[in-house]
Amino acid sequence: MIFRQLFDQTSGTYSYLLASRRGGEALIIDPVLEKVDRYLQLMRELDLKLVKAVDTHLHADHITGLGALRDRTHCITVMGEQSQVDVVSMRIAEGDRLTIEGISMEVLYTPGHTDDSYSFLMADRVFTGDTLLIRGTGRTDFQHGDPRAQYDSLFNKLLKLPEETQVFPGHDYKGDTVSTIGEERRFNPRLQVTSVDDYVHLMNNLNLANPKMMDVAVPANMRQGLIQAEIARRGWAVGVAEAKELIGRSDIVLVDLRERAERERHGTIAGALHAPYPDLQENIAPGGVLHELAQATGKRLLFFCAFGERSAMAVQAAQDAGLTGARHIEGGMGAWKAGG
Repeated sequence: MIFRQLFDQTSGTYSYLLASRRGGEALIIDPVLEKVDRYLQLMRELDLKLVKAVDTHLHADHITGLGALRDRTHCITVMGEQSQVDVVSMRIAEGDRLTIEGISMEVLYTPGHTDDSYSFLMADRVFTGDTLLIRGTGRTDFQHGDPRAQYDSLFNKLLKLPEETQVFPGHDYKGDTVSTIGEERRFNPRLQVTSVDDYVHLMNNLNLANPKMMDVAVPANMRQGLIQAEIARRGWAVGVAEAKELIGRSDIVLVDLRERAERERHGTIAGALHAPYPDLQENIAPGGVLHELAQATGKRLLFFCAFGERSAMAVQAAQDAGLTGARHIEGGMGAWKAGG
């Protein structure tokens, strides 16, 4: 496995790049906007293709690199289902799995620092965001933070992992890079409490100053840009009502870009062809199944995904590949369900 721990000194943020093999799919956790060029350079050097960019929560101390990475690599952006960020390709929840080729992580909902905080567990390591830090824990005094929820996330979830599990946090300000669950149980001063009430009292009396970038970072991170607006302006989007009229016509191929787990959890639209977004470039190239359906039979592609972001990028890619009849359902399955 390829694993890189990357550091932004200004915000004290750790970002993590993972891939299963050289030349394979990669994902990045908690990217920082100012480091995007460095991430892309490293991926070129390692011959990796970025498939997913993930934020553990809505950050207040730096501007995320999710939007920039999506725009420059067409990767899938991922956050928890509680997140209020306007545009995310995929939303995950407790019990889901975050996967790319050769890597699968268990999704753990670990609120408390914020109400949208998640951790990601592999066999030997856990990425804890700001929930569990090395010899510390994330503050709970803004962004719907809750010390009782954090106590539950820590003591009833993370600290029940095997002692040897490596802890890779979202931040560190002392120069530490990795810990273990066992170390944190024994030596983390915030975990030496005897009850949830003790922990609540401790966290409610930290009296910390707000992060320097909070007033800038939070609004910026909630608005990651809407590619769908540009696709609609070009006339390549259809609303739910129009989509209902198109579906079932002999000249339309309805294409579901979501992953299998999303389809199983949220359902699908009858008659849709499953062609996951990561395989898009292969499928729309000459000889690919979508290319042949569109070119050989004259059928028009109608893409959809969870919220419309992946399908908007798919329409642009299809248009670039000469499939000029391609359209997408604006707002994806979210809009479809809202439309009844």
